[in-house]
Amino acid sequence: MNGSKQVIVSILITVAIILCGTWGYMAIEGWNFLDSLFMTVITLTTVGYGEVHTLSPLGRIYTIILIFVGVGFLGYVAVSAAQFVIDGRIRAILGRRRLDKKINRLKNHYIVCGYGRIGRVLCMNLRQKPIDIVVIEKNPKLVPVMEEDKVLYLSGDTADEAILLEAGIKRAKGLVAVLGTDVDNVFLVLTAKQLNPNLFIMARAIYKESKAKLIAAGATAVESPYEVGAVSMAHRIIRPTVTSFLNLAMTYARKDIQMEEIPVGENSRLVNVPLKDSGIRQEYNLIIIAIKRDNGDMLFNPSFEARLEPGSTVIAVGQEQDLQLLEKTLNPDGNGGL
Repeated sequence: MNGSKQVIVSILITVAIILCGTWGYMAIEGWNFLDSLFMTVITLTTVGYGEVHTLSPLGRIYTIILIFVGVGFLGYVAVSAAQFVIDGRIRAILGRRRLDKKINRLKNHYIVCGYGRIGRVLCMNLRQKPIDIVVIEKNPKLVPVMEEDKVLYLSGDTADEAILLEAGIKRAKGLVAVLGTDVDNVFLVLTAKQLNPNLFIMARAIYKESKAKLIAAGATAVESPYEVGAVSMAHRIIRPTVTSFLNLAMTYARKDIQMEEIPVGENSRLVNVPLKDSGIRQEYNLIIIAIKRDNGDMLFNPSFEARLEPGSTVIAVGQEQDLQLLEKTLNPDGNGGL
């Protein structure tokens, strides 16, 4: 039985003993309910105010039994309640220390500020890949939710630089600002950029007018969930088949087909090798959709003469296990990615 259930059961049994004791005095001595209840309470708590009325011999025997049964059990309840409080506090302290140690060991991780509806879904999707995440959320009501989701988290206000430093912002690779208002996100971006000028920052904008302000504050990219949702709905109407394909390819739960971006590392054996000689189609059964060059140029439907240059990113479609094998070949050092 866990601690909370034990406390509840103890309280219910205590109430039952008090009611039974009260009923006993009413039945044996013929007292009214209030006098019987008062006698039961002072007996169980060993206050020693004295008898309410003169007890009969049978009443004295009943009182002795009530003392042995009730007082002993109330002592057990008191000890259990104290143990529940102390153990819960110790578990909370030890759990917090374990989280802090894990956060202190992180490097090149992402900090997600805000664990509301969007922040939670975002984290669930990011955790599909081997990406380290630290969540900062100031609403204490969301702490049980984060613990249930088993995410590394800090409870605090992102307006405080100390909480960002505690989250390892100077060691982080990126930050995602999904706070409740655009004003909070702008202030967060300004603070984060000041603490780590090289930080990749993705910010959410509720209003269209806020996008320019977030970019000016230092955000690397800005997204509006409402605009993205509206565009997605329009595409479902205009291009339902294309949309269905993209949804399948971008859903990690599907194993039969996925779309992935894979950086080309300098130590890959396929560096500067033309696609026709790379064997990607034959060995990995994958389709190369595009190649993004290091300078940002996007080469769609690359020809068989296109070369895999270091620093470029390959966008491929295929089965998950084949994509993982290609990633080990193109990026053997495990650098790059999101």
